[in-house]
Amino acid sequence: MDTKKTQGHRHPMSQMIAEINSIFAEIGFVFAEGPEAERELYNFDRLNVPKDHTSRDMQDTFWFRSGDVLAPTVLRTQTSPVQARYMESHTPPIRIIVPGKVFRNEATDATHEAQFYQLEGLYVDKGVSMGHLKGIIEYFFSKFFKGDVEIRFRPSFFPFVEPGVEVDMRLNSGNSKLVGKWIEVMGAGMVHPKVLSDSGIDPKIFSGFAFGIGIDRLGFMKYEFDDIRSLYNGDLRFVNQF
Repeated sequence: MDTKKTQGHRHPMSQMIAEINSIFAEIGFVFAEGPEAERELYNFDRLNVPKDHTSRDMQDTFWFRSGDVLAPTVLRTQTSPVQARYMESHTPPIRIIVPGKVFRNEATDATHEAQFYQLEGLYVDKGVSMGHLKGIIEYFFSKFFKGDVEIRFRPSFFPFVEPGVEVDMRLNSGNSKLVGKWIEVMGAGMVHPKVLSDSGIDPKIFSGFAFGIGIDRLGFMKYEFDDIRSLYNGDLRFVNQF
């Protein structure tokens, strides 16, 4: 009888989060976290999301029944609420990354899940600019994908940043199928002055940037698998490849 034991290892999602934490720690960012069951106050209001914004609708967001909670509460739709919570209790300079699970009320397919992992980044200090944002994102992607990376910004809108941008990335070296292709990878921008002031930080003195990207999407790009559900269905034939 074969008594050889197979050695276990970390799940690919855990491996990616550990690598992300390590890369950002090199440039002074610290890990932060917050609750997955989040109050409406932090998931929407403190992020400057209008009361009539479609993201608040039940078809987009999982809401707790009002009788079960003390205040309007959702399963967080993004890791951005940790920004507001952290800024409430800390003074600049602030450099945090927030990897964590988020939830969306949507149908699942090869590229969408009702739950997935997101990475949030926040940097607040005196004199922070879009140049700092671009440099830090380029640094992260060059380390994560282990190659020469080019970044470009396209104007976009998110309620909690102004100005807001969509970020595209192009790998210029390596063996990946992505080499030479522009790919949309994240949303980002300068933290909206109202988000700063609502968290007790004076926007006349301090500025900051924030960004958010799906860690599942990073896995798609780095490991080139073709179905996001593979990360969550417990199939050892998949996870043992990593």
